[in-house]
Amino acid sequence: MAANLSGVLIENTRECVKQSKILVIGAGGIGCELLKNLVLTGFNDISVIDLDTIDVSNLNRQFLFRKEHVGKSKAKVAMESTLKFNPNVKIQAFHDSIMSPEYGLNFFKQFSAVMNALDNRAARNHVNRMCLSADVPLIESGTAGYLGQVQVIKKGLTECYECQPKPPQKTFPGCTIRNTPSEPVHCVVWAKHLFNQLFGEDDPDQDVSPDTEDPELAGDAGKSALEKEASENAVGGIERKSTRTWATGTAYNPHKLFNKFFKDDIKYLLSMENLWKKRRPPTPLEYSDLPKDKSLETGMRDQRVWSIQECSDVFSTCLSKLRDQVHEGDLYWYGIYADDDIAMDFVTSTANIRAYIFGISLKSRFDIKSMAGNIIPAIATTNAIIAALIVMEGIKVLHGDFDKCKQIYLNRQANPRKKLLVPCALDKPNPKCYVCSSKPEVTVVLNTEKFTVKQLEDKVLKVGLGMVAPDVEIDDGKGTILISSEEGETEENAEKHLSNFKITSGTILKCDDFLQNYNLNVIIAHKDKLEEEREFVIVGDLSELKATAETPNGVNGGQEENKQDDDDDDLMVVEEPVEEPVLEQRKRKAEDIEIDEKTAKRMKLSSIPEESEDDVVIL
Repeated sequence: MAANLSGVLIENTRECVKQSKILVIGAGGIGCELLKNLVLTGFNDISVIDLDTIDVSNLNRQFLFRKEHVGKSKAKVAMESTLKFNPNVKIQAFHDSIMSPEYGLNFFKQFSAVMNALDNRAARNHVNRMCLSADVPLIESGTAGYLGQVQVIKKGLTECYECQPKPPQKTFPGCTIRNTPSEPVHCVVWAKHLFNQLFGEDDPDQDVSPDTEDPELAGDAGKSALEKEASENAVGGIERKSTRTWATGTAYNPHKLFNKFFKDDIKYLLSMENLWKKRRPPTPLEYSDLPKDKSLETGMRDQRVWSIQECSDVFSTCLSKLRDQVHEGDLYWYGIYADDDIAMDFVTSTANIRAYIFGISLKSRFDIKSMAGNIIPAIATTNAIIAALIVMEGIKVLHGDFDKCKQIYLNRQANPRKKLLVPCALDKPNPKCYVCSSKPEVTVVLNTEKFTVKQLEDKVLKVGLGMVAPDVEIDDGKGTILISSEEGETEENAEKHLSNFKITSGTILKCDDFLQNYNLNVIIAHKDKLEEEREFVIVGDLSELKATAETPNGVNGGQEENKQDDDDDDLMVVEEPVEEPVLEQRKRKAEDIEIDEKTAKRMKLSSIPEESEDDVVIL
């Protein structure tokens, strides 16, 4: 190993490497490469944690795994495979979530450095806070296609992971998805919702039926639609009941489901005459009478655009396979995975059929896969480069040479200086950061008369602010406990509105997460109605409210429509596209990516998405 070979590393570096204790979080695409690098460099004490199990789709790039490992713990198999490089190394594997209570402050304090190879923002936020509390250096990383990033985080010296606001995943108004799609991504979102309604978790907010509460149907608008219902609760002659209940009653008959979603529901939409005064009306399709257009037979199946007939055939095949899974009790409770071929075929076929109906350009399976889950195809070489950079920065960290540490970006194309790797100086901590500043506080704008305590806990504190087990006290001089992490203590408060506790503009909520050793003051700003159907907005302080209203960059808790260019061939549902640096001194933050092949747009890097691939950046 490198640390044991004279002349490879200088003496004090060899000792640092040998004596250090490293925590690797994530054993996927980056994690596999990283574990191999750590062992070959000479690190002797490594812990790795990952909750995931090995899927056959991982085998093409996560080289520590083989076919016989499918279904087993990634962390444990990665440990076993890595030990073959050097059996004398001490590696401890945890098949668990890093957010579990047992991995608290004392757990983190035992390590010399933490190296992240994670795939979701919630876990990244949590690890960031734990490392700050334990004062342990964190090396953050991520890849997205050909792009990658490595960032060193050290309490008091550098920006933390949350110093800069991370925009939420793009969402769209429900009425746009259900009634008036105008872009391919609207159809993809609708197809994902349909999949969940039929085979996943039944979320009322993801109903795919036409929306009769569309704002454009106010007053008399839509009256004719309502009068044409076959019964009081019918759509297109079909009674409006649970989509899955109805589909199950038809035995998932392709003919009936196709005509319901692509003929009857479309006819119902056409009867909402006000919707089509300034729009191209949709064209209903009949299962037995589809357009005879042909798809290109050449090229890879993923890369070409399927014909409508082919989409219909794929739709029927997927229904048959998925129906069998439903009968076996195997539902998709955790959503769609991009590596699930049946699920992606279903989404591709239904999204393209709906796009055809609304006169929207059809997309290839590859493009739709990118849109469906914020997924950018993983590339093994990118993972390898980023894993090597993590170790290089890690050695500087162990030396205490934080002044030499860099934030490094791997670009898709060489910059004018002919460099793919662009090192940038680390930024200082943001004095207004609501995580790492000396007095963390944040302002939340919402309607206190409509917002419940349960919504505050689930949507604002846990999702918007990344807390795990929050306790909330109203700063009213009485110490009123609004939310307790102890089960059942404040359960009676859950459905009450914030106004019931005299919470209004200026009220301070003192929030504490014992698991993260994190305290935060939340200042409430009451507003009767927020723009773009949002439920709440998180901003740094009250002085930012006006700027946020003009250019929103707070956390959006509601629905938002983000316009995409019609000519974007490789459209992706991303969080914030920004320009990639042209020169070395120009930096781009690790955010999400939207790539247009034709124009080779330069973007800011990030993670995606939630979901999803373990080698996709969600920063």
